[in-house]
Amino acid sequence: MVLSKKRARKVIEEIIALYPDAKPSLDFRNHFELLVAVMLSAQTTDAAVNKVTPALFEKLPTPEKMAAASESEIAGYISRLGLYRNKAKFLKECAQQLLDQHDGVVPQTREELEALSGVGRKTANVVMSVGFGISAFAVDTHVGRICKHHDIVKKSATPLETEKCVMEVLPKELWLKAHQAMIYFGREVCHPKNPECSSYPQLYEFD
Repeated sequence: MVLSKKRARKVIEEIIALYPDAKPSLDFRNHFELLVAVMLSAQTTDAAVNKVTPALFEKLPTPEKMAAASESEIAGYISRLGLYRNKAKFLKECAQQLLDQHDGVVPQTREELEALSGVGRKTANVVMSVGFGISAFAVDTHVGRICKHHDIVKKSATPLETEKCVMEVLPKELWLKAHQAMIYFGREVCHPKNPECSSYPQLYEFD
């Protein structure tokens, strides 16, 4: 049984209250580094990404440098990550697209971001919200799992359905806060196996 919008909003607000100061856990210094880090985080932990990006960004800090590098050189820096060969290919292609189509600047619109190699809706939403302060809600594995576990969405909900549901439930100003808080809640409490959500009764108390 899916919760009403009022109850769903309360659950998410309680999660935000648990992590009121949650910040992005990926390390980056500019829009290009953010885009690269989010692309690398697919099916990989942020902690693992943060271990490989310092050397990557020191050697290939700009779209110009990234596009000029070979796929094998890029792969060498990220070989500890899952799907690293595909990611190296996407990074090189994406960097070249940024040069050819956007003067080396990361675009701000969803349409332009999703047109880049290796950039899907989740990555676009993270770059828009974290990088540019544009209202967007990104659904990763943690967010999707939490929303299903707490009946905010139906168990069969797609990432896009989950995104739309949360955006309907919450005001825009809470979308980014909700995303960041849910990531930490998913890592620390609402685990894939043996979730510990019952330790937080406020998530189940409804008026």
